[in-house]
Amino acid sequence: MFKLSEIKELIKLLDQTSSVHELEIESEGMKLAIRKPDRPEADGTAVQATPYNAYPFTPAPQPQSVQQVSYPVISEVPPAQQPQAAAEGKLHKIVSPMVGTFYSAASPEMPSFVNVGDRVGEKTTVCIIEAMKLMNELEAEIKGEIVSVLAENGQLVEYGQPLFLVKPE
Repeated sequence: MFKLSEIKELIKLLDQTSSVHELEIESEGMKLAIRKPDRPEADGTAVQATPYNAYPFTPAPQPQSVQQVSYPVISEVPPAQQPQAAAEGKLHKIVSPMVGTFYSAASPEMPSFVNVGDRVGEKTTVCIIEAMKLMNELEAEIKGEIVSVLAENGQLVEYGQPLFLVKPE
């Protein structure tokens, strides 16, 4: 099974290179595929590759314009937590390392991994992020006390979205 820290490192390495655009690894019956998203050109058009088997006299497809889609902005701190936002500068944010579904417990019948007021250590599992049918345990990576849980069970979360606020020890 792939560790979350290993996946994070592979993503960083892939982001740092311009020559590699995708990576597939298979180990112990598990397969991990990481692909860079297609990046639009500065003029707003997407680059479209000519198929490998295209005839030399076939005109290359013309780039199509990329549509800008805007999504509603979701506040990182729920309204009930607003007074706490002033003290947030002293708090550590545990953020989602990937896009996926947030689960506060290992199964619906089990209690949450952590609740507000719980003390955590560096290796304490705080939640699970499900991505592409893989369950990825997220560790606190800091000693402290859980001050706020910013995501709800079953909620879709984005890369970098704050999930917990921790008061460091």
